[in-house]
Amino acid sequence: MSALLLITDDLQRGQRLARSLGSRGPCHVHDLYEDKLPPPLFDLIVSDVEALTSDAIIRLRRALAQVRTTGLPYLFLVHGNAARAEVQARLLGASATANLQQMLSALDQLQGAPIPHSARATAAEARQFFQEALFSGGAITPDVADAGTDLVVRAVSESGVYDWVRAVRQFDDATHQHCLIVAALAAAFSGALGLRVADRHRLTRAALLHDVGKIHVPIEILNKPGRLTHSELVVMRTHAALGHAMLVNGAFDDELLAAVRSHHEMLDGTGYPDGLKGWEIPDFVRLVTVCDVFGALIERRSYRPPLPGGEAYGIVQGMVRQLDGDLTRAFHPIAAAFDPSV
Repeated sequence: MSALLLITDDLQRGQRLARSLGSRGPCHVHDLYEDKLPPPLFDLIVSDVEALTSDAIIRLRRALAQVRTTGLPYLFLVHGNAARAEVQARLLGASATANLQQMLSALDQLQGAPIPHSARATAAEARQFFQEALFSGGAITPDVADAGTDLVVRAVSESGVYDWVRAVRQFDDATHQHCLIVAALAAAFSGALGLRVADRHRLTRAALLHDVGKIHVPIEILNKPGRLTHSELVVMRTHAALGHAMLVNGAFDDELLAAVRSHHEMLDGTGYPDGLKGWEIPDFVRLVTVCDVFGALIERRSYRPPLPGGEAYGIVQGMVRQLDGDLTRAFHPIAAAFDPSV
C-alpha cells in the first residue's frame, strides 16, 4: 500500500484524518511544530494546516524541503480563506489543493486510478507461487520456473504491465516484489521488441529467476531499513554467483544461467561478479539488466520512495557507459506505460 505523510498543526484533527485514510495504507502524522521529521519514505504528502501564520508557512516549507523528493505528490488541504490558501499552496509547490470534503477524490487523482481487481488477483496468485515454489528453499526445476513464467506472461497480457506492477508494488517483501516486477517488465519489453513467443518466455523466465541467489543472503541485510555498509554490500553482491550455483546443475539453458550470474555486469567493466565488459556481456543478459535497473528505480526502497517512471527512465538513459544504448532506447514504450510524458 501507499505510505502517506500527514503534516498537521492539530494532532487530534490529524489523527482523525489519518484514521479516515487507513484503507489507503500506513499514514504517519507529523506535528508541524515538532522539529524532528521522519525519514523521507513516503509516496504522498498531505498538509493539514489551519492557522497559516508566517511561522507555520516557514515550518511547512522547511519540512517539505526535508521530506519531499522530486515528483512526490503533495496535497494542500484548504481551511477557511480559499483564495489565500491557494496562493500559499502554489508558493509551496503543491500538486493539488482540496478542502476536507474534496480530500478523498483529490487523493484518488494524485495516487492514480484504483488497481483493477484482476491485476490484484493475478499478482496475489503470482506471489503465492513465488513463495511456495521458487523461494521456499526447495529445488527449482525448469518445469517449476516455466509455470511461474507462464503466470507472469499471462498476467501482463491480461492486465497490462502498469496495473500489474502497481499491484505487485503493494507487497511488503522487497525481493519477491522486485523479481516479479522485473519479470513483468521483461515480458512487456520482449513483446515490444517483437520477439517470438518462445523467446519472450525465455527472457521472462530469466528475469523471474535473476535474483534467486538472494535466498542465501541474511535476512537482516536483505531487509535492512537503510543503505548497506560496505561489508554488507559485499555480502549482498554474492547473490549473483550464488544464484548461478543453485541452478547450474538443474538443466537450465546457458542463456538463463548467464542472466542469473551476470545481470549486474556493466559494459564499462564496473559490474560484478566477474567484471565483464563490452562484447563479453551477451545481448540476452543486457535485456535483463535494463529491466532490472528500471525495476529497482520504480520500487520503494528502505531509504527512498519509488521514483516516477519518467525520472527512472532518465536515469537509465543516463547510464550510457553501463547499459546498451540501443536497448535503453527500445525500452521507451515500457517506461511510457508508467509515465506518458516520457
